[in-house]
Amino acid sequence: MKKTKYHIAVTGLNNTDNPGPGIPVIRSLRESKDFDVRIIGLAYENLEPGIYMPDMVDKTYQIPYPSSGMDSLLKRIEYIHSRERLDVIIPNFDAELYSFIQSKERLKAIGIKTFLPTIDQFEERQKTNLGKYGQKYGIKVPMSKVIVHRHDIEQLKESFEYPLLVKGKFYDAYLAYSEEQVKSHFDRISAKWGMPVIIQEFIRGTEVNVIALGDGLGNTVGAVPMRKQYITDKGKAWGGVTIANDSMLELTRDLIKKTQWQGGMELELIKTMNNEYFLIEINPRIPAWVYLAVAAGQNLPEALVKLALGLNPPPFLNYKVGKMFIRYSYDLIGDISQFGALSVSGEM
Repeated sequence: MKKTKYHIAVTGLNNTDNPGPGIPVIRSLRESKDFDVRIIGLAYENLEPGIYMPDMVDKTYQIPYPSSGMDSLLKRIEYIHSRERLDVIIPNFDAELYSFIQSKERLKAIGIKTFLPTIDQFEERQKTNLGKYGQKYGIKVPMSKVIVHRHDIEQLKESFEYPLLVKGKFYDAYLAYSEEQVKSHFDRISAKWGMPVIIQEFIRGTEVNVIALGDGLGNTVGAVPMRKQYITDKGKAWGGVTIANDSMLELTRDLIKKTQWQGGMELELIKTMNNEYFLIEINPRIPAWVYLAVAAGQNLPEALVKLALGLNPPPFLNYKVGKMFIRYSYDLIGDISQFGALSVSGEM
C-alpha cells in the first residue's frame, strides 16, 4: 500500500563540531515505516553543511534570523509554503523557538502544523529560572546566579567555590577555575549571546542525558537515557551509549506528567558518586543525538510528526540498551554554483 507523503520543513542544518539536530531529525524521518517525506531545509547561513549532504534535503530555502523579527520570518515561511505546501515545521534551535511558538496559530491558519512547548513551558525552564523550576517540581539543581555586569564577578567568591560553570542564555558553557577565567568566558559569551550570563555550581559526577517526547497531556510518548562517552571542548557529546536507568526514566516521566510537557525535550543531568541526580539544563526541543534513540528503537521525530498531525501514536514501551554513537568529520564536495544559487536567490 502506498504511504502518505508529508512535506516537512526542518531547521538546524549546521552539522558541524557543534551540530544542530536537523540532519539526525531528517535521517529519522526518512526511516519512517508509516509515511514518506519531502524534506524542506530551512537554513540561516548558506554554508550550513546539511544543505549539501546528498539524500538529506530535497529543497533548501534561506530564512531570516529570529532577530529580524517575527513578521519577517513569517512572510518568508508563507512564501515557502506557497511553493511547497508544507504540512509540518520542526524548528530545532532554542533561539528560534520563541518565534515559532508565538506563531503557532498563524501557521495553523495556513495549514502548517507544529508540535512545540507552550510559551509558559518554554519560559519556566530557562536557565535563569532553573532554581525555581527545581523547587517547583522537586528536582535537585545546582546553585546558580544570573549576572549582567562584569563587576558582579568579584562577588561570586562569596557564594561559589571554584571551579564553576559560566553559561550563555541559549548556548555555550565553560568551566572556570579562577576569577580571570570567569571574566574571559563572560566576555566571550555576552558578546555572542547577550545578557544575562549564568553562573552555575559545578557538580562532580557523570554526565547523563535523557531524550523524551511529551504529548501535552502529561503522557510520555518515548524516553531514552544515555551516558556521554566523549565530550568536546564545547561540552557536546561526540559519543554516547544508551543505558538502563530506571531513576532517570522515572524523573523524566514525572516531570512530563507534572508540566504537561508538549514536544521534544532533553534533560541534561549529573549523576554523583552518591547516585544523586542534578538537573543542569532542559533543552526544549529534540537534541542532536536523537538518531541514537532511533537506533535503540524509538523514532521520536516520526512520533512528533504524528502528534503534530493529530494521529496520536502509541507510546514506546522499551528501547535497546548498549546502542552507541560516535560522530566523525567528513569532507563534502559540492559545486560553487550551489553556493551561488543559494546566495543569489535564497533557495536551492
